[in-house]
Amino acid sequence: MLHQIIDPILEWIAQGVESWGYLGIIVMMAIESANIPLPSEAIMPTAGILVQQGKMDFHLASLAGAIGCVVGSIPSYFLGLWGGRPFLAKYGRWFLLKTKDLERADRWVDKYGDMTFFVCRMLPVVRTFISFPAGVLKAHFLMFIIFTFVGSLAWCYFLTWVGIKFGENMEVFKHYWHTFDIAIVAVCVAGFGFYLYHHLKPEAEESKSEAEAEKKTEIQA
Repeated sequence: MLHQIIDPILEWIAQGVESWGYLGIIVMMAIESANIPLPSEAIMPTAGILVQQGKMDFHLASLAGAIGCVVGSIPSYFLGLWGGRPFLAKYGRWFLLKTKDLERADRWVDKYGDMTFFVCRMLPVVRTFISFPAGVLKAHFLMFIIFTFVGSLAWCYFLTWVGIKFGENMEVFKHYWHTFDIAIVAVCVAGFGFYLYHHLKPEAEESKSEAEAEKKTEIQA
């Protein structure tokens, strides 16, 4: 069932990169960076295969990928900047987000700086969605763009090299990469579980305290 969904997407990616060239890479990588999970792990290695065949230039293909990442990140960043924080402040509780969570995230960025976005740009799954929270946290736009470009360029160079290295034997790489993806998702799920535990527990204790206080009030009355 999953293969019936994924295989046509991968085929479309391969055809798009080969037919549209560098523009195709820019468009597809922009889509991936705009919170739409189109896998860069398929886009850039496909470009690498074309480099191996002499149909593309290694540096230009990697540069096109990085440019696409920046282009796709900009609207996502401004979406978070203009509407993200007020939206989360008003409706965040429905997503188990509190004001103190935003403040904690602000302190994280203040402490570790824009390097946070550079690192996130080289993490599967995370890289697709990092631009929106960057806007919510009001990261310095120019620095965000610079670190997005540099981190994405390193990522695109690596994936293009993978395509050159493995060529037609991409299934070998996909096997190990799939395992790595699962590990990243597992870490995210574990982190979310930890987050839920520490958010729901205080709320439960607070509700219990309120109930006990009401009970004492009724007894005194």
